[in-house]
Amino acid sequence: MFNKTVHLLFFARVRALSVVGLCACYAAAASASFEDDLVRAALDRTGYEIKYDGAYYSIDYPGGDVPAHIGVCTDVLIRSYRALGIDLQKQVHEDIIVNFDVYPSNRLWGLLKPDTNIDHRRVPNLQVFLTRQGAQLPITNDASDYKAGHIVTWTLPGHLPHIGLVTDRMNVSGERPLIVHNIGAGPKLEDILFDFKITGHYKYVPTQIVH
Repeated sequence: MFNKTVHLLFFARVRALSVVGLCACYAAAASASFEDDLVRAALDRTGYEIKYDGAYYSIDYPGGDVPAHIGVCTDVLIRSYRALGIDLQKQVHEDIIVNFDVYPSNRLWGLLKPDTNIDHRRVPNLQVFLTRQGAQLPITNDASDYKAGHIVTWTLPGHLPHIGLVTDRMNVSGERPLIVHNIGAGPKLEDILFDFKITGHYKYVPTQIVH
């Protein structure tokens, strides 16, 4: 009787641990799913022929976009998030309209009020927005700190701001994750993580997703 009781308790314990383990696995999978989907959406952007064009366009709001055959670095991010039901145009506008002085719109471009046509398409604005959302991560020289789904900003020669998305693909040596970005030749998957000065590192997983 004692041995039977011990066995029953043992198997009950094993089942409980299994359930806990499964829950932990499912929780981990759930937390990683957004980043995985974001990476897939960004990789999908590399299949489009996009002419690099940073001209000002009047677009719809919300859900507005420049013509599909053109874009800049920020449009890679905007379109990748939008594929997952996240409208950065709307989110940035809702924050900047009540916190205009926090953004560099006046200092850098002389704007006196928010502009839904362009605000979300400017790297410095996205940097402020992401920081205000608590998405900022440390900037390091360790490639392993840059995980799939993370956002990175750089300063290019000529003091030009740039932005891209970290993927789960690695370079030939396996030392660095590849980046989806558009630096002028359309969305590309390239080994450029440490090619330029990194000015920002973020992980943005919104709490509200609209499908």
